[in-house]
Amino acid sequence: MQPLPRPASIDYGARDYWAGTIKMGLSKFFILRVLHDGPQHGYDIARRVERVTGGCCSPTEGTIYPVLRDFAAGGFVTVREEVVQGRQRRVYALTEAGRAAFAVALDAWMEATAALTDTGRAFGHPEPRCCAPEGEDA
Repeated sequence: MQPLPRPASIDYGARDYWAGTIKMGLSKFFILRVLHDGPQHGYDIARRVERVTGGCCSPTEGTIYPVLRDFAAGGFVTVREEVVQGRQRRVYALTEAGRAAFAVALDAWMEATAALTDTGRAFGHPEPRCCAPEGEDA
């Protein structure tokens, strides 16, 4: 019997590993966040996520569309087809369930943020830098 192949090792000491892990979760949250402002098509959602996060999250097509499909399948967004400048586009909008999910997610992320900030203080880490909201200077 041949030994099982070893799983690829994960470098837990690499910043890229942690940044990627965090951004995966944050992308879903920020997709809900930008849809909270109103219906949008996929490309606009991706660009708005990038803007509201100051570039921290930049979802790609490979990230955003599977998330939107999952949200639609779960009843958190609706999808409608429309023609914009001769091109067929899907426009996504939050449902009431999506708005409720955003509120729950916001509470969870705020709780995690507070715990991270407290941990940073305990280890003498400087306060996190904050991105100014859209339209405001930092």
